[in-house]
Amino acid sequence: AKVSSALCTRKCLLVIGCLLLLLCGGWLLGTMFWLHGPSSQQPHRPPPPVPGRAANSTAQTPVNDSAAASRREACGRTPEAWRFDCYPERTVVVTRELCEARNCCFIPAAAPPASKKRHQNGIPWCFYPADFPSYSLASLDKTLLGQKGSLVKEVKTYYPGDILTVEVETRYETDSRLHVRITDPSSSRFEVPIPVPAATKKAENPDYAVEFSKQPFGLIVTRRSTGTVILNTTVAPLFYADQFLQFSTSLPSPFIYGLGEHRSTFLHDVQWNTLTMWARDVPPMTNLYGVHPFYLSMEEGGTAHGFFLLNSNAMDVALQPAPALTWRTIGGILDFYVFVGPDPGSVIQQYLEVIGNPAMPIYWALGYHLCRWGYNTSNSTWEVVKSLRNSGIPQDAQWNDIDYMEHFMDFTFDSAKFGTLPDMVQDLHAHGQRYVMILDPGISSTQPEGSYWPFDEGLKRGVFIKDAEGKTLIGKVWPGLTAYPDFSDEVTHEWWYDNLRRFHDKVPFDGLWIDMNEPSNFLDGSTNGCPENSIEHPPYTPGVLGDLLRAKTVCATAQQKLSLHYNVHSLYGLMEAQASRIVAKRPFVISRSTFPSQGMYSGHWLGDNRSQWKDLYTSIAGILTFNLLGIPLVGADICGFSEEPQEELCVRWTQLGAFYPFTRNHNAIDMQPQDPTAFSPLARTAMKQALLLRYSLFPVLYTLFHHAHLHGHTVARPLMFEFPKDVQTYAIDKQFLWGKSLLVTPVVDPGVDQVVGYFPESLWYDFYTVRPDFPGDSVRSKGEKLQLAAPLDKINLHLREGSVIATQTPNLTLWVSSGQPLHLLSALSDDGSAGGDLFWDDGESIDTYESEQYAYILAVSPQKVMTSQVLHNHTEATFIPVASASFYGVKEKPSQVLVNSQDATFNYSDNQVSLGRIESPQNGNTEGKAVRTKCFKG
Repeated sequence: AKVSSALCTRKCLLVIGCLLLLLCGGWLLGTMFWLHGPSSQQPHRPPPPVPGRAANSTAQTPVNDSAAASRREACGRTPEAWRFDCYPERTVVVTRELCEARNCCFIPAAAPPASKKRHQNGIPWCFYPADFPSYSLASLDKTLLGQKGSLVKEVKTYYPGDILTVEVETRYETDSRLHVRITDPSSSRFEVPIPVPAATKKAENPDYAVEFSKQPFGLIVTRRSTGTVILNTTVAPLFYADQFLQFSTSLPSPFIYGLGEHRSTFLHDVQWNTLTMWARDVPPMTNLYGVHPFYLSMEEGGTAHGFFLLNSNAMDVALQPAPALTWRTIGGILDFYVFVGPDPGSVIQQYLEVIGNPAMPIYWALGYHLCRWGYNTSNSTWEVVKSLRNSGIPQDAQWNDIDYMEHFMDFTFDSAKFGTLPDMVQDLHAHGQRYVMILDPGISSTQPEGSYWPFDEGLKRGVFIKDAEGKTLIGKVWPGLTAYPDFSDEVTHEWWYDNLRRFHDKVPFDGLWIDMNEPSNFLDGSTNGCPENSIEHPPYTPGVLGDLLRAKTVCATAQQKLSLHYNVHSLYGLMEAQASRIVAKRPFVISRSTFPSQGMYSGHWLGDNRSQWKDLYTSIAGILTFNLLGIPLVGADICGFSEEPQEELCVRWTQLGAFYPFTRNHNAIDMQPQDPTAFSPLARTAMKQALLLRYSLFPVLYTLFHHAHLHGHTVARPLMFEFPKDVQTYAIDKQFLWGKSLLVTPVVDPGVDQVVGYFPESLWYDFYTVRPDFPGDSVRSKGEKLQLAAPLDKINLHLREGSVIATQTPNLTLWVSSGQPLHLLSALSDDGSAGGDLFWDDGESIDTYESEQYAYILAVSPQKVMTSQVLHNHTEATFIPVASASFYGVKEKPSQVLVNSQDATFNYSDNQVSLGRIESPQNGNTEGKAVRTKCFKG
């Protein structure tokens, strides 16, 4: 018994000694390694690392059953939501052998439901183990702006061209913006050539903290005020190969937005949802027309952050329910920004500080635009314009699709069918209206030499994209065989301008619609095919439709001045927009393909849609998303492009479209007409009322665009931007705001005369009636859904308490409407306060704010005293007197109303005070003078 007891004592001492040794060793290692990973207590961290193969072992399959069983057991401890895909290739049926050849875990999961969309993949069967070889941080040094470190790895991965040593640099550019670059120090790689701000000193008090994990390398960014982890790249290995760059991050919540362009809900689905980015001419399916690698993420408590990957190569963005996100691109560098807000609107402002604020649109861009493919003649186009005029329906711009061209060739018009086009344009101008024409980038290459100046001169100047052998690449679009201008070359910009000028001398168009600029191609690549190499067939191809980079576009190996098309493909629409300027006024350009910074040069329409209720609904998400992406001048084809229009649908869509920032009705060839005059008198009247309502609100919309241009604000605004602490607003995409004041609740379903809308906590006044004795006319909500009457001739519109907006009597064009006197609407809060502003200029000159050629007026109503203060004056403001005013929410009839200390005539009814003509300070051109309106109780 004594011997047994002694042996037991020795064993216990030995165990205790080992434990102490381990503890001491751990403490020593902790003091030696000044870099460390984030605490496992941080929110949204993956599960702790599981036992497995050492990080520096070779990538071999386990050689004995016990080792394999141990490894599979370790793999099984990774929760499904945290499994990061090790075999993302879509065209491969992944087997255990293929997976384990990549040294990854293989656990078959249930197949995704048959109803899943193509981009929804389900739980990956093959995923990274915790010990998958990755980079380690070998050194880290301080720099003027932050830190710079060296990342190294010893084990190559399964994609060729592994770069074993890369450089990471963090730049603390502002208190709210972190910039990170991961580059190859031994070789230059393609970088996106858009101008970004160059910081000159490190932020002094950043709202974020940056932490490094050394082995494996990872970057952790937290919000200082809350400790929330907003970026954590330790969740999965970093890849940096020549044609495969990948990293992942946890997300603080499943509420993620942006990542355009895709046809979806406003709030993205994080249930194994892969979004592919590679500009493509395709109806609403996978990768669409534009590429915008930016997301906005909401956090607990209503804070928000944003992330922007400045990369133009084909990529996948994989969302999973952890929640987490993986960036997977096939070229360039990893160059990204983190914006910490803290509110959603601030995040967008910070993003636009990097890519550029949108341009201020020319005034008539905000009017009603009409187009169709299939007018067939200029006379039939003209007749539609006259029909709208005769019906009293406002219209600012008439468009033509490709049928105006001779054989669909750019810079021509069909002299037989469109011979009166110059006369029609002259008539439009005489009535204060404008003309917009379509241009596709493809230039016909088959005309007899000397007969088609655009191609002949283009060849002479060498402006066309070349194939891999240096010859002009020939594809096929509407005119037949075509060459493609290389808009990455300034020479091409000059040639494009010369073509525009020459055609403008014949047809004095006012704006451009640049279509098919992904660029689109009816062939895959070119008439001569494309080379068979790793550029055309990279080691990994993102989930592009057709599974080829050249599918319905030009060869990836095509040569452009800036780089291979492989690198600049998704920049094509941006570069064409940059080249598309002709007149000395603000340019009007609407582009189908877009890229970050596009808003500085053009607006966007959401592309081909259908005359279906679903398309009406999804257009709202598209409008809101592009406002996040810095392109507020955006709209969808009202009534739908393809399929026969339905009267009820077209009425409801026109009502919704009246609140798109960009409003255009457009439909396809061989479809029935769908302009407002094509329908019954009842439908026509309802559409007319909706458009006149838009025109009456022009001062509001124009001022919102000023704030978008100057401050990076949204125009069409998600409800969560104004109510970020109300989680009920996070998924709303059947309603939206204009700015902070006007709540739009459209009907998006057929056969109904009521609509359910969500009203965040506030007092909301019905825009039309403001009569509290009628249910629904004003809503004091604590955050609730309400059912609203929605007859066919009404779109519900509510004015938020505390708002002052300006309206005008609408007319047939904005040129006439914008000259009408102003009517001020004040929606008072309970304490009698309200506020608003107005920006005004000549509507068309470039940089009026920058050159101080504008007026800016602030209207505030503290405690039933409204003051209209001219903060910046200009002669333009003298043309728009304030003629009248209304105050909503005046609970008792006043005994007296004073305007500038003088008695004013007023009417009181249903909580509303209405004033007649008011002399405004603009009329006297007295800068800084105020109009004061007071209400006194009886």
